[in-house]
Amino acid sequence: MQGLCGRHYLTICFSCRWFSCIFLSLPSSETKSEVVVIGSNLPIIAAPGDDVILPCHLEPMFDVQGLTVEWSKPDLKPDPSDRLSRVEYVHLYRDRKEVPDMKMASYFRRTELFMDAMKHGNISLKILNVSEEDNGRYRCFIPKLRSRAKSAIVELVVDSNFAKTSTTETPLQTPDPQDTTPTNAGRSRVAVVVVVVTLLLLLALTGFTAYFSRHIFHRTLKKHPENDKTEKQPLPV
Repeated sequence: MQGLCGRHYLTICFSCRWFSCIFLSLPSSETKSEVVVIGSNLPIIAAPGDDVILPCHLEPMFDVQGLTVEWSKPDLKPDPSDRLSRVEYVHLYRDRKEVPDMKMASYFRRTELFMDAMKHGNISLKILNVSEEDNGRYRCFIPKLRSRAKSAIVELVVDSNFAKTSTTETPLQTPDPQDTTPTNAGRSRVAVVVVVVTLLLLLALTGFTAYFSRHIFHRTLKKHPENDKTEKQPLPV
């Protein structure tokens, strides 16, 4: 009987320890996630003459004021036959200021970043007075960001058939870069709910394991009652 009790106790301890290890290995909502650069999955559509904003930000929120930010058109490559040619940017931010010397001439005095919002991870680019020549893919890139996702692509479509918007307003397709509300708040709440539900399931499984082990223990005692009677009989004098 003592052997059965010992096995019963060890079974419960092993089950509790196993479930505890699983729970501790689950990712916590407080764990810092990798900072990534996020653009827009949908193209930004505008009419000629509009002012547009190409959305790009870091998630989770991250201060990029001290980092280099590059906006370029990846489909435009320098001429390989011209050794003096260099990569030109739509917009280049370095050492906390714009660097116009390496900027494409067609974008001179037409682009700007939202300097006050960069501390919140917003690196969206505003382009003034767009034309059909501005059509194409744009790449926002932070070369010194410690991340596997240092860049993102945003596509701009300038269509003369698109209804022209006021230059003082943001087009409907373009998100407001001044909105610094953390975008990962909803994900954090979901993670907390998942952890709570997982904990409840683990507790339920632990209780079920204890009940099942106890049930087996009682069935074993019923099958071998003579062992229990033998242990209770007094020894002859």
